[in-house]
Amino acid sequence: MKKIRTVSLIGLGAIGAAYGSKLHQYLGDDFTVVANEERISRYQQSGIKVLEETYNFRYETPETDSGPRDLVIFSVKNAELKQAIQEIKHHIGPDTIILSLLNGISSEEEIYEATENAHILHSMCVGIDAVRENQQIRFSSLGKICFGYREDFGTEEDAQAVKTLFDAAAIPYEIPQDIWHAIWAKFMLNVGVNQVSAVKRAPYEYFHKVPSLYSWMEDAMYEVVEISKKAGVGLTDEDVKNFRPILHALSPKGKTSMLQDIEGNRKTEVEYFAGTVVELGKKYHVPTPINEQLLRMITIMEKMNALDVKASSVNI
Repeated sequence: MKKIRTVSLIGLGAIGAAYGSKLHQYLGDDFTVVANEERISRYQQSGIKVLEETYNFRYETPETDSGPRDLVIFSVKNAELKQAIQEIKHHIGPDTIILSLLNGISSEEEIYEATENAHILHSMCVGIDAVRENQQIRFSSLGKICFGYREDFGTEEDAQAVKTLFDAAAIPYEIPQDIWHAIWAKFMLNVGVNQVSAVKRAPYEYFHKVPSLYSWMEDAMYEVVEISKKAGVGLTDEDVKNFRPILHALSPKGKTSMLQDIEGNRKTEVEYFAGTVVELGKKYHVPTPINEQLLRMITIMEKMNALDVKASSVNI
């Protein structure tokens, strides 16, 4: 049976650092973070603080060719995936297991097309409310990593190896019976809560307190449900209801990743959420007025943020 002894991660954001801290505690220097020299220098100056503990991870630049790892984890944004694949290519061999913790429903396909590695497990994060501010990562819930294999990607042996590692590293996980259904369900949630929170700049507490905000979020989610029926995935009303207790368990002051991007004047993943829904809606002839509205609004917000950043740089 496969045993995972070495792990590399690319993407030291809130989620990457949160789960990376667990892997570092268990594996020590057999856990590596891949980053460019500028980021490594910044990380090494003060370390990465996860909750109350400071971590000094082992780092390697993309140019370093120290051989394939047993497991590679992608924890970047969708827009950064293409570059991340190139930067971590020396760590991926023919037997390397790959986990992609990205939002959306397309990253595994993109990784496979670039690497031709068949040991990709479909995966996602659920229930983690990690927030990063500079080098500080905070969370009230570590959530869990859901993963699994399908006919096209991964094997039962790959999944068992990751399960054994996560047990040893105390990383919460779940192996759903139908991982593709679970991936779509998480995509449905992201389409709702990430985008509505970004437009209204709303931490999680407002979804608990403002029924009309919660209703708007679910309206966006139900468009994904209707598309999934045509796509052969078959989400239902129960999938929408299943996320209600998860949302209510998150820190009231916590913020979605898209809200953090808007507040940080960064590019969002709206093309991978509303953009994908609108595209699939046209393909399957499903109306998507809510996501069309969100796509337009968030795109405008991004352009306004870009103008603010440009004005600030001129003033400086």
